[in-house]
Parts: sequence; C-alpha cells; structure tokens
Amino acid sequence: MNLHPQFKNPKFYFIIFTDAAFFIISMVAAYLFRFEFSVSLERIQQIKSLLLWIVPLKFIFFLSSGLYRGMWRYTGIRDFWLLARTSFLSTLVIIFIILYLNRFEGYSRAVFIIDGLLTFLLTGGARMMIRSYYAVYENPRAIPGFSRKIDSKRVIIVGAGDAGEKMLREILENYQLDYQVVGFIDDDPAKQGRSIHGVRVLGDVKKIPKIVGKKDIREILIAIPSASGNQIRSIVEICRKCDASYKVLPGIGELIDGKVSIKMLRDVNYEDLLGRSPVSLDVGSISKYLDGKTILITGCGGSIGSELCRQVIRFNPRCLILLDASELNLFNIQMEIKNTKLSCRHEAVLGHVQDKVLMHDIFKKYRPQVVFHAAAYKHVPMQERNPWEAVFNNIIGSRVAMEVSLEHSVECFVLVSTDKAVRPSNVMGASKRVAELIMQSKQNHVTRFIAVRFGNVVGSSGSVIPVFRKQIEQGGPVTVTHPDVSRYFMTIPESSQLILQAAAMGKGGEIFILKMGTPVGIADMARDLIRLSGKEPDRDIDIVYTGLREGEKLHEELITEGEDILPTGHEKIMVLRFGNRAGEMTAIARKLDENIEELLTFSSNHDAKAIKKKLKEMIPEYIPQESETVL
Repeated sequence: MNLHPQFKNPKFYFIIFTDAAFFIISMVAAYLFRFEFSVSLERIQQIKSLLLWIVPLKFIFFLSSGLYRGMWRYTGIRDFWLLARTSFLSTLVIIFIILYLNRFEGYSRAVFIIDGLLTFLLTGGARMMIRSYYAVYENPRAIPGFSRKIDSKRVIIVGAGDAGEKMLREILENYQLDYQVVGFIDDDPAKQGRSIHGVRVLGDVKKIPKIVGKKDIREILIAIPSASGNQIRSIVEICRKCDASYKVLPGIGELIDGKVSIKMLRDVNYEDLLGRSPVSLDVGSISKYLDGKTILITGCGGSIGSELCRQVIRFNPRCLILLDASELNLFNIQMEIKNTKLSCRHEAVLGHVQDKVLMHDIFKKYRPQVVFHAAAYKHVPMQERNPWEAVFNNIIGSRVAMEVSLEHSVECFVLVSTDKAVRPSNVMGASKRVAELIMQSKQNHVTRFIAVRFGNVVGSSGSVIPVFRKQIEQGGPVTVTHPDVSRYFMTIPESSQLILQAAAMGKGGEIFILKMGTPVGIADMARDLIRLSGKEPDRDIDIVYTGLREGEKLHEELITEGEDILPTGHEKIMVLRFGNRAGEMTAIARKLDENIEELLTFSSNHDAKAIKKKLKEMIPEYIPQESETVL
C-alpha cells in the first residue's frame, strides 16, 4: 500500500501532536476562563470525557480542509481564513452534537465558543511564529526593527496605492532585492503621515527633492500605473532635479494581466509622458467572436500584428495562424507566444499575402474564422520612392486576403488602416484608401468586412521615436522636418485593444476611427525625449529642421470631406457614415478591379509616374507629389 508523501514526512506528525496539544489546551482554558479558574471535580471529569471525542473530531476537520498539506513557513492570509473557517465549522458541529445528545443540560454554551476562538488563536499563532522565524532567518528586513543590509539602495516609492503596496511587499519579502524602502510619496492628504507595512508616507510630490536630500535617497520608484501623461510628466520633471535615478511602473494598458512586480519597473519613456488613458473593453462581446475560433493574423510580426497576437490569445482562441513575410519577425513572435503563460495552439507560415495560391492553401488547411489583416508597408518616404511595392503589398495583398476570405466564408475580416488614407498626400496613404474601397466593395451577408483607421503608434518600427532615440544616443542633432509638424499618437497596446473592440461592434462595411486625442507636436516630442535622456535640448543636443519629406503633410486628419462621423457605444471609437457620397463610392467600386489591373501593369513596369496618376484617378482627393520618382 502506497502512503501519501505527507504521511512519510516526520514534520507531519510533529504538526499533528502540536495541534492536538493546542486542542486540549484550548478546551481546558475555555473551562478556566468560563468558571473564573475555579473548576470542580465534576467539571474536570466533563473535560476528560469531551476531549476523548472533540480532539479527534477537530483533527478530522483540519485534515479534510487541507491545513496539513501546506508548509507553515509559507503561511499567508489565505491559510488564516481557511483556519478560521475550519475552527468555526468544527465548533459549530461540536455544539450541534452536544445539543442533539442532551440539549446542553450540564454544559455551558460559552465554553465551546471560547474553545473555538482559542483553537484558532493558538493554532494560528503557532503557524505565524514559524512563518516569522523563517522570514527573519531568510530576510531580516521583513520584520520591522531587524537589521538591514548596510549597503542596500535607499529608495522611495511614489504612489501609496495598491501598486505601491505590492511593490513594497515584494521588496520586504525578497531579501535578494537590494532595496531599502525609506518612505512613500503621495499627494492624497489622507494618506500622508500614515504607514504601510511600517513604512510612512512622508509627503507629497513637491517634497521629493527635499526628502531625497535629507534621507540620502538613491532611487525613486514611480508606482502609479493609472497616472495620466501630465501627472507622469510633472513627477519626472521634479525627479530630474534630484540627485537620484528614477524608474516607473508601466501603465495599466501594458499590465495586461493586472499583476504588479518590481521586475516591471523600467526607465521612464515617451509612452508614459503621452499618458493615454486606459482602454475599457467589452470583454464579453470580444470573447464572443474570438473564443474557440481559429484566428489568422497577417503581418503578425510587425508592431500592430504582434500586439494583436498578444491581445488575441487572452480570449482563448482554438488556434492562432501567424503569417508574415519576414523570417525574423515571424520567428520572434512565434517564440514569444510559445513561451508566454497564455500560450495557445499556433501555426507559423512564412510567406506573402499577395501569393494567392499560398493563401488558398492556408485557408483550406486551417480554415480561419476571423482574419486580422495587418500586413502592409507603411514607411511614407520609402513607398513614395518605390510605389510599385505599395501596390503589390498594400493593394494586391489586401485584395487577395479579402477574396480568399470571401471564398472560404470567413466570419469576420478586419482591415488595419491608417489616418494617412484621409485626403492622402502620399502613395502609402492612397494605397490604404484603395484597400478601404476594396473592403467596402466586398460586403455580403456571410463575411463581415470592416476597417479600423488610426494614427501613428508610439514606438512602432519605422516610427519617429526610435529614430530620435538613436540620434540622441549618437549625440545629436535630432532632425525634425518642420517646427509646426504634428501627428496623432496612441500606444501599441491601446491601438490593438481598440481594433479588437471595433471588430466586435462592426456589422459590415464600416470604417471605424479610433479617437486619437490631441495632436502632438513632433518638435515638442523631440525635446521631451532629449530631457528623458538626461540632457537639455538646444544646449546638449541640437534640434535641426530639415523640411517636410516626400509625401508628408504638416498635420494629419482622421476624416475627409463628405465623410460623416458618428459616435458608437465606445468612448474611444467612432464610425464613418458616407451619406451622399454613397453613389460616388458605388461607381468607384464597380471600376475597382479594372483600375487595379492597370495599377498592377504599371507596377510590374516600375512606372512610378503612371502609378501615381492612376491612383489620382481612383482617389480624387489624393494629391500626388510632383517630383519624379526614380529607381
């Protein structure tokens, strides 16, 4: 007969005998307290008879509740609640047994209530003593008053909320973290002067420089994941005046699983200063069309595509099909998914979306039910000089993906579009506008085709921020095209989450627009990034204006003339209604295939001038660059 491992452990029997002793002590003490330490011989005999069956009964309750499976050195709040519940239930059963046998004749009800309380206090106290012993042995700073490492880094935590408390608890419980938390900083007057785990809230944000100097603080930990961009900007400006480094906990949008850890602390970046408010998702509606489904994401290795993968796996898809033309990008996102806690079944396919034979093979083999089409070329000057690639990838690739989806009865097709499709001044924007027209021409009652249009994504590949960072690392100058140029920005997680939400809302044929907030001046962005690097703009790092590049606008737009924008049920998502342009759009849709074939011919001949001229015919609001594009 194989015994359970716990029955082979000598410590298990030590725990049993210890608890048995506590059961006896609690019952005897209950009688002493109830009868003011004057117990008659009759009561002593009563105690003996009760102990014969009460001790085994309590042991059965403790054993069946799992209290002996845990290790006392790791006793926590959950264990104490379990202990309290077990003590209460065992006391309740004892009372019912006494009541059933003799209706409490000759017994005091108070004795059994006191016994239950003492059982909890004694057994819980023993577990706490063992927990405290190991805490002090392994980590002296876990207990107030015990010694700390002399050379520990002295830090303060900005934010005395849940995130700050969890951070402090992790530091206290992990002696390997070489931090000594001196205090909290919080602007809430109700928290100032109070303590969290023995650590006081020393004052508000304005007092940081004084506290840093007085307390010899070496690092400032900003733990306010719900803070706005302006709040983070204000805190960072104050921290920069101090002789201490500073790190920040990512915002709520980045804390996908809601967990806070010291490992998540990082240097402040521009996304923190941008401070987009957290996205509120209707998880039920998104789960309805993703849960248990096979999802295809084209361009899965790009900035948006890879984040879509991270977001989609949260909704328990049956299978995730990864398609990308870049071997490295495909490998990276495949490895990330494989190693994440939320990993799901996935298949990686290396190839181009414009390869119709490959696309048919993918759909036949895996039968995707939802398609997110994020594969596209997006670098404006590059597409301006190589417009045939914009046609091959952004137009032909999108058409192939939509046609194959239609033939295989995909439930939902989501086209990731851009604000550059609005009154386009470049080939990239015009090609995405054509993709939107294709999407609207493919509507039927089987597949929901929708598009989601948004602006620049902070930190995406080829975006301005990585370029600025590289220039700052090299000592400058930082090049800005124009002093007044501005762009809309949102973070990668925010854009991907809103794409999922918009897809859940679409009935078919809509172009959804994500609210981008206030446009950000690129020159202001450059100055912020220079300051984040610890330098001063125009003193340590110069800013040089180079003039607008090919195809660039001074300011981006989200809608064009004749497009009617309407609110939706989500505060950050709007939808376009085309009103009196419907007839015009229908006429354009009828000629789309013919026009696209001409575009394909020009592209095969690398005829940039003809490509732009044809795009102008197809998109009347498109204003092509006059400069000749050459190979």
